[in-house]
Amino acid sequence: MTHETPALAAVIGWPVGHTKSPMLHGYWLRKYGIRGHYIPIALRPENFESGIRALPKLGFGGANITIPYKETVLHMASSVSDRAALIGAANTISFRPDGSIHADNTDGYGFIENLRQTVPDWEPRSGPALVVGAGGAAKAVMSALLSAGVPELRVANRTRARAQNLADTYGAKVVVVDWYHLSEAVAGAKTIVNTTSLGMVGQPALNISLNAAPSDALVTDIVYVPLITPLLEQAQARGLRTVDGLGMLLHQAVPGFQHWFGIRPEVDEELRQYMQSLA
Repeated sequence: MTHETPALAAVIGWPVGHTKSPMLHGYWLRKYGIRGHYIPIALRPENFESGIRALPKLGFGGANITIPYKETVLHMASSVSDRAALIGAANTISFRPDGSIHADNTDGYGFIENLRQTVPDWEPRSGPALVVGAGGAAKAVMSALLSAGVPELRVANRTRARAQNLADTYGAKVVVVDWYHLSEAVAGAKTIVNTTSLGMVGQPALNISLNAAPSDALVTDIVYVPLITPLLEQAQARGLRTVDGLGMLLHQAVPGFQHWFGIRPEVDEELRQYMQSLA
């Protein structure tokens, strides 16, 4: 694919020093021989809207949006995907020829694709799912699991009111679980997901017992530093199927890259090894 001028995309947040997205997109740009650049841009809150509005004039096709702007950018968009509207946040924007913004949220897509690639026979309809946490990531995961057909979705959060808010938003299939009954809520759950930062480097482990989990349960953590969290260690010790969080990061980037650079990139083992080497 050739361009008269290099294709441009960015990741925008405040700060953006932590993001691995430039390395990920840079890998794909090199792999597919695309003349393009994907750069991190730190925008102060007071400059966010004017900065975003300037990007199409500078030749950018779009951007990833990260903390703390995922909700803010939604209000600037002239069109919003159904999934971004439902989640109430966007992580991927594309600019139309007239400079208007289309906003999408690919986190849930990345979550589901990671599970399907790692455990191809995973069947969301086979039983209840348990989601731990009630933040932005939990919204994306819950939306995706409900779309995939889970018959019941249990949600637990330290602040029960936030979990109840999600139940009110997502409807009758959602059951709020008390934080102190987390280990009991594992019983019968075929898909168990941690969307909190518990288990991340520098954070305490998620306090949960998987003893009551079905033998065919799938356990996944959206944390990917470390790659194998205490939750996944416990699941592996019990012989349960596990999926780490790195694949969600990789898969959620696919739709944006395809839109901005014109090629649908592949998530393979070589890419996983490259991203792990950066940790």
